Amino acid sequence: MARMAWGLGLVLVLGLQAQAVDLSLTDAAADRFAALALRCVRQEYPNKLDHVMNGAGEVKSPRDLHPAFYGCFDWHSSVHGHWMLVKLLREHPGMARASDIRTALDENLTADRIAMEVAYLGQDNRRSFERTYGWAWLLKLAAELRTWDDPSARRWSTALQPLANELTGRFMAFLPKQTYPIRTGVHPNTAFSLDLALDYARATADARFEGLILERARTWFGRDRRGPLAWEPGGEDFLSPCLEEAALMSRLLPPKAFRRWLDAFLPSLPGGLQPAVVSDRTDPKIVHLDGLNLSRARTLRRIAAVLGPADARSAGLNRLADRHARASLPHLASGSYEGEHWLATFAVRMLSER
Repeated sequence: MARMAWGLGLVLVLGLQAQAVDLSLTDAAADRFAALALRCVRQEYPNKLDHVMNGAGEVKSPRDLHPAFYGCFDWHSSVHGHWMLVKLLREHPGMARASDIRTALDENLTADRIAMEVAYLGQDNRRSFERTYGWAWLLKLAAELRTWDDPSARRWSTALQPLANELTGRFMAFLPKQTYPIRTGVHPNTAFSLDLALDYARATADARFEGLILERARTWFGRDRRGPLAWEPGGEDFLSPCLEEAALMSRLLPPKAFRRWLDAFLPSLPGGLQPAVVSDRTDPKIVHLDGLNLSRARTLRRIAAVLGPADARSAGLNRLADRHARASLPHLASGSYEGEHWLATFAVRMLSER
């Protein structure tokens, strides 16, 4: 009953009545989201390591391997949990858990802990560690800190920068060798990672990195036609391959060119798209579909914003985005760690990019 009350409370805080379309991220809502991340960024177990062992001496605990990002079940979820805490603290400095967030960030985003994360990447058989989903979320965290004028943020940013530099270099080395984009609805999705990485490139005014991202995106996606949106979703998707690609292209093309591209790529949008049904929120793969609803809501809104109010599709896209958001927002605190360790991040990103 307590978890159900939490979910209903979140609905009321966000103003999600049956026909509501204004999804506001208030201080109270931010506080509830932060509670989920604060619990898991310090929770070492259960843990799903992406760890290639080069010898018996590398049989170590998650915290020994990743002193900064050992919580939240896996490395990438810990990273984007930290991003969410930074985002909430930055936009809602008066929230009740602000002090708790600062304490957690002070603990984990230190120069010595980040140096150990960098050292881990430098060991044998680490070239594909968290490529490219975890890389992109780390850069998103770095971008959030770099663009925040706050003394603590500057300290955390300085500590994190060596890891951001390492992963930027890995992107620069890998993307030219990636002949084909990965068009899946889970972690390796190329469009999703490029979208996050682009935020960092622009936040740091890294023209070379930005230029590579833009070139790769246009090469891979610029001539795509008739995306198979009707095939979605897959049973464990938390991303829409077609909508993530469209959301990325909406940032790269001028509005008129994007409309032409969208007409060719998703000519039937938004017709027929429905929120995903999540049959079991204790199943670690099925609960991905809650993330799909939240990420679809984000991408649909972004596409509508670029099309503009004069485009006949925009109102329908925004209504569909709200339906997707309402389908999953009440279930973030389901009582099951399978969803609680990561879904709030997708909700916060969706609401903050509205």
